Amino acid sequence: MPTKPEVCILPVAGLSTRNLPATKVIHKGFLTLHGKPIIQYAVDACAAVGIKEIIFIYSDESGKDLFERYFKANPVLEQHLREQGKHDLLHSLQAIIPQGMKFSFARQAEPKGNGHAILMAKELVGKRDFMVMWPDDVYINFHGEGILKQLIDVYMETGGMVENIMEFPREEMVRYGALVGAVRAGRIVKASGLVEKPKLEEVPSNYASMGPYILPNVLMDILPEVRKGTNGEINLTDAMELAAQRGVPLHGVLCDAVRFDCGTTRELEKSNIKLSIMQDAELRAWAREIVDHMVV
Repeated sequence: MPTKPEVCILPVAGLSTRNLPATKVIHKGFLTLHGKPIIQYAVDACAAVGIKEIIFIYSDESGKDLFERYFKANPVLEQHLREQGKHDLLHSLQAIIPQGMKFSFARQAEPKGNGHAILMAKELVGKRDFMVMWPDDVYINFHGEGILKQLIDVYMETGGMVENIMEFPREEMVRYGALVGAVRAGRIVKASGLVEKPKLEEVPSNYASMGPYILPNVLMDILPEVRKGTNGEINLTDAMELAAQRGVPLHGVLCDAVRFDCGTTRELEKSNIKLSIMQDAELRAWAREIVDHMVV
């Protein structure tokens, strides 16, 4: 029976160029979605399913010290809030660091792709199976279990590689990794492999590899064998394809969750509007009033 993963890799080594100019001096993980830093959503999701260690993959340009400082207690600030009687703010500050969570760091010296970034965590991961999350994709289920719990439930039954997938129109699949040999049973799609950003005429399915992922430790042995893809980088999807060729099962899960894309300035703006009006009745009424009085 598979062992429930207890470590998650969060790649944060990029330059955050798609969120400039806000990200000139801070990593995009500290931009906010509905008042909370994007990176906090990933950490909270991990804590909710019992992840005990998070490994940040950083670069010299991505500001390791920011992540270290953010996920470290600040006794001076806590005492100030306590003395001021600002207990709500004190609670929100203390909630940043989940109880019992360990934070580790691995450096990616060169921008060689997301697969290469994950490989940098090999020594810290050791022999454990692991999760991977892209922090700028936030998934929230408002009426049920979180996305990681949904993936874990499938993984505990199937083992192998399990990932969140989404359906897109054929013409949009050229932007994603696409499942090959996809056979759907309910919300679970069994696949024979993956192809990264296929040509339109070669799109094998409408199921896109999105992440998060649960991956067996063997991926760490396969990643060094992966050659650069068409984008000139070492891609995680290519490693997963190689693993599938060698008999590692691959299952995609059409998870019950709403996606909030924070990868670009425009998408982050849209996600902030969407999440705010979904979660805040006062803001929802205010937005409706604004729209009703708009002059086009």
